[in-house]
Amino acid sequence: MTDGLAAVLFDMDGLLVDTEPLWLETETEVMARLGAPWTPEDQQALLGGSMARTVGYLLARATRPAPPETVERWMIEGVLARVRAGGVAVRPGVRALLAEVARAGLPHALVTSSQRVFAEAVLDATGITFPLTVCAEDATAGKPDPEPYLLAAKLLDVDPVRCVALEDSPNGVASATAAGCRVLAVPSLVPIPPAPGRVVVESLAGVSLGELRRIAA
Repeated sequence: MTDGLAAVLFDMDGLLVDTEPLWLETETEVMARLGAPWTPEDQQALLGGSMARTVGYLLARATRPAPPETVERWMIEGVLARVRAGGVAVRPGVRALLAEVARAGLPHALVTSSQRVFAEAVLDATGITFPLTVCAEDATAGKPDPEPYLLAAKLLDVDPVRCVALEDSPNGVASATAAGCRVLAVPSLVPIPPAPGRVVVESLAGVSLGELRRIAA
């Protein structure tokens, strides 16, 4: 491709869909069982991170500890119930951009820190599809480690430096940048400043494939 764009890599939570309120409700519910409060600031500290990191953070604040596998089960069951109750909102501009990327025949993938059972529930609920999904179980290290994005590029058989990653969290941006990707950041809960190789926008509404090609170039 003459413009250098080989693939587009999409985060999920906070970028494609507004699942952060569902996670906040679930975390608050789980922390009540663990005997401690939970705040939006606590949620922000975990934005874009792995389930293992979340469970560790929760247990560090617990006054009624539980086994890590039990806390993880509470988290997954709680957030899945909320997704299946119809609580997933697709963020503005997402469907139009995904459709344009697909029409162009451009390789693209979902790269999420969420576990596959949750990612598949979200995709089923929204009708969004991807030819490739990289989920938490697929990488030995999660975001902000570059492994998830390096794996996605490898599976798509493209050079990560010719990929544009779309992210909403500092952890996700750090992961994509460390992998060598260009980044389009759409901050959700935590501000993300512009930087070399990174463009920051308020929303995907109005963002086109042409913009992604310019970022790659």
